[in-house]
Amino acid sequence: MLTVLLLLWPVAAALLLHFFKGSVARVAAFGAALIEFVLAAYAALTFNGSNADQFSVNLPWIASAGINFHVGMDGLSLLLVLLTTFLVPIILLASFRRSFENASAFYALVLFMETGLVGVFTAQDAFLFYFFWEVALIPIYFLAGVWGGVNRAKVTFKFFLYTIVGSLFMLAGFVYLYFQTGPAANGLAAHNSDLASFYNLSLSAQQQSWLFWLIFAAFAVKMPIFPFHTWQPDTYTESPAPATMLLSGIMLKMGIYGCMRWLLPVVPLGVSQWQNLVLILSIIGIIYGAIIAIRQQDVKRLIAYSSLSHVGLMAAGVFSLTQIGLQGASIQMLAHGVNVVGMFFIADCIERRTGTRLIPDLGGLTRNTPILTVCFLVLLLGTVALPLTNGFVGEFLLLGGVYQYNAWMGAVAGITIILAAVYLLRMFQRVMLGPDSSFSATITDLTGAELAVLVPLIVLVFWIGLFPNTFLHLSEGSVMGILSEVVKR
Repeated sequence: MLTVLLLLWPVAAALLLHFFKGSVARVAAFGAALIEFVLAAYAALTFNGSNADQFSVNLPWIASAGINFHVGMDGLSLLLVLLTTFLVPIILLASFRRSFENASAFYALVLFMETGLVGVFTAQDAFLFYFFWEVALIPIYFLAGVWGGVNRAKVTFKFFLYTIVGSLFMLAGFVYLYFQTGPAANGLAAHNSDLASFYNLSLSAQQQSWLFWLIFAAFAVKMPIFPFHTWQPDTYTESPAPATMLLSGIMLKMGIYGCMRWLLPVVPLGVSQWQNLVLILSIIGIIYGAIIAIRQQDVKRLIAYSSLSHVGLMAAGVFSLTQIGLQGASIQMLAHGVNVVGMFFIADCIERRTGTRLIPDLGGLTRNTPILTVCFLVLLLGTVALPLTNGFVGEFLLLGGVYQYNAWMGAVAGITIILAAVYLLRMFQRVMLGPDSSFSATITDLTGAELAVLVPLIVLVFWIGLFPNTFLHLSEGSVMGILSEVVKR
């Protein structure tokens, strides 16, 4: 029942926020999110390390159609539930420095989105997975569309259009797979939509080939990888800071997770047919995102394109179909979530103090902000993948996986480390260490509340970098299970 509690608690808290206003609503939301994290931490402490589902609940939902409310967590699911429940209170705390009109609705939407995200990472039924997939989309649409920037309407519509079209393709693929199944054990319906039943299907290579694109469409848009990425930079830029953190820190992981859970083991012959193309697109995205990031003058857009580049490497690692590639993607999802949320929060701190995100207008900020400078540098070095930081472990494993698949692809993908150092260190030098700007003498350092956001993130930068097995052992059994499903079929 622990998984069900993780799903229901944010919904109950979101509904209760209707009775709170202003600062009381945000404190209540933060408290609810902390309780959710405690529940997830308890699940991690009692997890036994196997690749079998734990904390599982399987109840009839639409019994006449063979659709069940089936949720549970293996190591991979647990890793992402931990990431979600850790980052949501951090993101809520980060929003305390901003005032939002109708605050209770804003924070309620964040908690509703948390339920959708946890549901995606724990669903073991295809239509339940699709339900939570859409539940996670609706709150972020309103968060960006109502509380976003000047161009929010156009940008949010584009984001919604991309994601809903991709989702409908995935739904079509699930419906086809559903009709290929037989009845579940002790089931009355002629078909069922359980994940295990999808794994046991015997589909031809031709069927799997076109099914691959139906299912992959939703995941490719959500990550996103080149050329399905065009919604991302504008959406990240126009969304309010908490929504940007949710999108980049957690929501894009839905696409990576979906590939690992619902694509590779379900249509392995389709994956093998299109593997090379997806790897090429991923590597193009790595280089393209990095080159465009170098040219950016807006700090937030630079981080957005940096995220695109890093996601391309994660996708390449997944489609290398190697153990170290999949393990690299698992821990890099965690590391990227920590780093990108911290980077966007730093950008928000600078914008609130100066009123601008434009790099040419900034410079010499370190004069009065030594603590901000140190925090910024640590998160930046984690993003660059400096050894002993969280980014290094994942990128090393990902590049190793791509290299095992194809040495030339591994070499080209490795350029991301050099390019990331170029655009991130250049941005840091111009913003923090460059010639004094009009803000150098007046800007103030981080407050205690802002440090409360950044310190847990910085702790994880070094924890993951120094003790990666803390997290790698959680996903190892799941990764081996996924690869065994791919190989046997």
